[in-house]
Amino acid sequence: MIPENVSGPVFIRRQDMEIHLSQQGQAQYFGYHVKILQASALQLGNISIAWNPSSDAPIVHEIKLFRDNQVIDVLKDSSFEILRREDQLEMAKLDGTLTAILRIPDLRVGDELEVNLTSFANDPTLGRYEAGLLALTPNPSPGRYRLGLSWDQGHEPNLKMTDDMTAAMTAGERAIDFRFDNPAGLSPPRDAPARYHWQRAVEYTDFADWPALSRHFAPLYGRAATLDADSPIKREAGRIATAQTSPLDRAGAALKLVQQDVRYIYVGLDGRNLTPAPADETWHRRYGDCKGKTALLLALLRELGIDAEPVLVNSSGADDGLDQRLPVPQYFDHVLVRAHIEGVDYWLDGTLPPVASPSARPVFPVSWVLPLTERGSELQNIAWQPATTPDQINLYEIDARSGFDEPARVVSTEIVRGVKGLQTYMQLSAVSTGQLLDVFRQQAGGDAWETIEDVQWRYDQGAGASILTISGTRTIDWDDDGSGAKSLSLPGGGFSPPERRVRAADQDQTAPFYTAPEYTCHVTTVRLPDSTRANQWSSTESFNTRLFGRNYYRAWELRDGSIRMVRGSRIERPEIDASTARRDNERIAAFDNSMGWISFNPSARRASVGSGETVPATYDFDWTASEVPCVSLAKNS
Repeated sequence: MIPENVSGPVFIRRQDMEIHLSQQGQAQYFGYHVKILQASALQLGNISIAWNPSSDAPIVHEIKLFRDNQVIDVLKDSSFEILRREDQLEMAKLDGTLTAILRIPDLRVGDELEVNLTSFANDPTLGRYEAGLLALTPNPSPGRYRLGLSWDQGHEPNLKMTDDMTAAMTAGERAIDFRFDNPAGLSPPRDAPARYHWQRAVEYTDFADWPALSRHFAPLYGRAATLDADSPIKREAGRIATAQTSPLDRAGAALKLVQQDVRYIYVGLDGRNLTPAPADETWHRRYGDCKGKTALLLALLRELGIDAEPVLVNSSGADDGLDQRLPVPQYFDHVLVRAHIEGVDYWLDGTLPPVASPSARPVFPVSWVLPLTERGSELQNIAWQPATTPDQINLYEIDARSGFDEPARVVSTEIVRGVKGLQTYMQLSAVSTGQLLDVFRQQAGGDAWETIEDVQWRYDQGAGASILTISGTRTIDWDDDGSGAKSLSLPGGGFSPPERRVRAADQDQTAPFYTAPEYTCHVTTVRLPDSTRANQWSSTESFNTRLFGRNYYRAWELRDGSIRMVRGSRIERPEIDASTARRDNERIAAFDNSMGWISFNPSARRASVGSGETVPATYDFDWTASEVPCVSLAKNS
C-alpha cells in the first residue's frame, strides 16, 4: 500500500498488491501510480525498502516519473543505497534488517510517480506453512485498487474473507483477485467491539486449525528448553530448590531470575523472529526476547518439577473476535508461561520487571490465548471479570484544622496497578528520593503547592502497586458564600454525565456497545477547621448509579472531625446490548453530575453529610488492600 506516513494528498491512478505462494515461500508484488497534488505529498519521493537478509533481496522492476509529455526513468541515473542498521535499538530490538533507500531527485508537485517492486519472505520457522492477511485500509484515497492472492499447484491455502471482499472477488484456477474503483470509506458501528471493525480483509493460511498451529510451535520451545548435561541453569535451579520449599515460591524465584538477570532484547537474527533461542544460549549471553526468556523459564521450571507450557498471546489487547479468525501466527505478538501449581494456573512473564510475580491472570488484557502443546491446543478464552481492585486510586488528605485562611497540610498519594504500575516502576526505580523531591519541587511552579516537603515512592510487590506520595502545604481555595459561610469542591468528587450511545442510521443498530474496562477511585478526606462544629457542615448527595455497564458511586461520612468522601467508577459490563443502551440514554437526564462540594454554614443546626454510609479516611485504612470500598456491591440501577 502507499506508505501510511504520507500525509499530503495524492490521486491514486493505480495501486496493486499481489501475494504469490510457492515452495520458496511468499513473493509480494507491490506497485502504484500516483499523482502528487500538494507539496506535503513529496515525501513519496523517499522510497525505503526493508527486508530480512535470510530471504531473497527485493527486486525493483521500475521507478518512473511522468511530467508533461516526458517519461523519466529514475533508475537510469539514481540507485538505492543499502544500509545495515538496527533502527530500533532504542526499543531493544535486534533483527538484522537491511534497508535500501532511494531519494528521487527533482520530484515536483504535479508529477506522476510509478513504482513497481517485488519482495520475498521465507520464514524457516514456518517451514512449509504460509499464512497472512490481505486488507484494504478503511479510508483509502480516491483511485483504483487491486489486491490479489495466487499460488503454485499444491500450495492452495485455506481462505476466509469478509462479505465485502466476497462480493468483490474474481476467482481463477489458482488465484483470487479483488478490484475497487474509488472505494468508499468504511464506517463500522460506532462504539462497537473491535470484532465489528473487521472489514475488507482476506485471511489465508496453510494451518488446518488452531491445534495444528499449536503442534507446529510446541517442539520449538521443547527443544529450546532442553539443557546441556553440564548446563549452569541446572545449578541455578538447584540453588532455588534449596532456598525455597513451596512450588509457588520456587516458580516465583525462577521467574525473578529470568526477569532480573537476563535483560530484554528482541532477537530476530538468523530467522529467529519466531524461533526461540536455546535456554543455555540465552543464559550465556544474558539477554533475550520473550521467546528466549520463555524457553529459559520453561527449562528452570522443568528442573524444579513444575508443569508448565508456553502460551501465545496478543499483548496489545487486539484479540477480540480471534476465535472467528483463521489460524494465522501473526495475530500473536508475545509468548509467556502458564504454570500449573497445586491445582492452580499461574501466569509468568519473563519480560516484565522483577517485581511482577506469578499471577492468577495475565498482566496484559488478553481475551484469547493459544497454549503450545505437543498434542495441539484449541484457542482458550480468558473470561473477562470485573476488577476487584482499582487500576488507580488517588488519595487526597487536606488538614485544614488551622482554619479557613491558613495553608493546609496536604498528603497526596497515587496507587497504580497493572501495566501502568510496572511502567512507573521502570521510570522511578532508578531515581533517588532526593532526585524525586527536586523534580517535583521544580514542577510545582505555578501550582497551588506552597511547599513540597517530601516525596516518597515505592513498589509494593505484595499489592502489585506503584505508590507515590507527595506531602507539603497548599493554599485551599475556599469559596466565600457570604455571612461567614464557606464551600469547597473536593478533588475527584464529581462525574461528567456519560454520552448517549447512538449510531448513524446506516450502521448496524443491533451491534453491542463497548467500553474499555477500567476501575478508578478517588478518596478525599478533609480534617475540618477546629473552630467549626460538626453540625455546621453539609455535602452534596451520595449516589450509586449504573449506566451503560458502569457503576458510578459516591459516598460521604462525617466522623472524628473529618469529612470523608470516596468516589469510584468501575466497568462491570464492557459490552451492553442495544436495548440496554436505548434504556440508559433515557436515564442520562437524571444523572447526578454534581461536583463533590462540602459546605460550612455557621448558622446551621444539623449536619447533612452522606446517607448513613461508612467511609474510611485516607489515613485509617489500607488502600493497597485487594478489596477497597470504592464501588457499591449492590446491583442498583
